[in-house]
Amino acid sequence: MRILVVEDDPILMDGLSVGLNIAGFTVDAVAGCEDAYSAIASQNYDALVLDLMLPDGSGLDILAQLRRNKNDLPVLLLTARDQIADRIAGLDAGADDYVGKPFDLDELAARIRAIARRSNGRSSGKIEWQDVVLDPAQMTVHRGDTLLKFTRREFAVLRALMERPNATLSKTALEEALYGWQEEVESNAVEVHIHHLRAKLGSKFIKTVRGLGYRLAEQEQ
Repeated sequence: MRILVVEDDPILMDGLSVGLNIAGFTVDAVAGCEDAYSAIASQNYDALVLDLMLPDGSGLDILAQLRRNKNDLPVLLLTARDQIADRIAGLDAGADDYVGKPFDLDELAARIRAIARRSNGRSSGKIEWQDVVLDPAQMTVHRGDTLLKFTRREFAVLRALMERPNATLSKTALEEALYGWQEEVESNAVEVHIHHLRAKLGSKFIKTVRGLGYRLAEQEQ
């Protein structure tokens, strides 16, 4: 899951980037409105973590523009302005959730997962396909009673496919789920991760759609 963090405090930005990355997110971070607009225009995100008080404007302006453009990107407001009136204004402007500073990082990660899950139309925190159950919160995968071991990037590829089980995801889309701006993308990384996933889940679990990308195999009847 790739998210954008808009936060002008460099120490907090770095802490959020590292902490949310450990929690299983691919994180891009910017410090102001203009950089946020550019990032949103050039990249598909699963959620936006948005500070309100920014050096070149208000996070509410970013939120308002998103909603004017009919962009349903899940937005979590993260700010020191934590009065009830501020919360009401943010939620009424189209935010999906609101967290005041200081905050607990584990709770923040859980709230990001929740707004992204609701955006995808899922009620359960776990994702299931055939007999495989993926838990984004615990970063675990079970097949029946067996716990399967995956690297962080293998888990990310599997999660991306299981979150959109009826879609074919291109190599580029999977790379975007795996790598943030500061990370170097290896040319054959996706193919390697798919190979490892098939070795652990079975060769028929992930289907190659020639010229388009990858998708999960059909549910067994």
